Amino acid sequence: MTVMGVARFERFFRAAAGLNIDKSDLKRYNDFIDQKLYDLLLMGAAVAKANRRDVLEPHDLPITKGLQECVHRFRRLDEEVEVEPLLERLARRPPLDATPSEETEHRLPEIAGGLSVALAEAFKIIDPKLKNPQTRHWEHVTSLFDLLI
Repeated sequence: MTVMGVARFERFFRAAAGLNIDKSDLKRYNDFIDQKLYDLLLMGAAVAKANRRDVLEPHDLPITKGLQECVHRFRRLDEEVEVEPLLERLARRPPLDATPSEETEHRLPEIAGGLSVALAEAFKIIDPKLKNPQTRHWEHVTSLFDLLI
């Protein structure tokens, strides 16, 4: 990720939850987004297959009400920070049993943005005074998301 990308993500996390992140956090963040998008796509592919389809549509993805609300918050934040173009590069599609439709592919950056907002807010739920996430904070937040997504 370029220095410009790093600066945008730093602004994004400050705007989303008042967090100060650094380059080591960006590596953890990339890993988190890759894994959670894969998990959502994997379950969506299972739904598509169960419905005898080879194409994964957006409605196949297990997007909860809370995640959808985070997507909406991301859209508002993205108007200020303009991070979605960077998320498009992160929203890579892993191999699946079903092929994501063009519409599904198009929604992945916003879903990644929603996951990003949820991640930032989860840090603050775990520790309302947190400013600089450390390894243990990342481990706690990741464990919570692993339970839910």
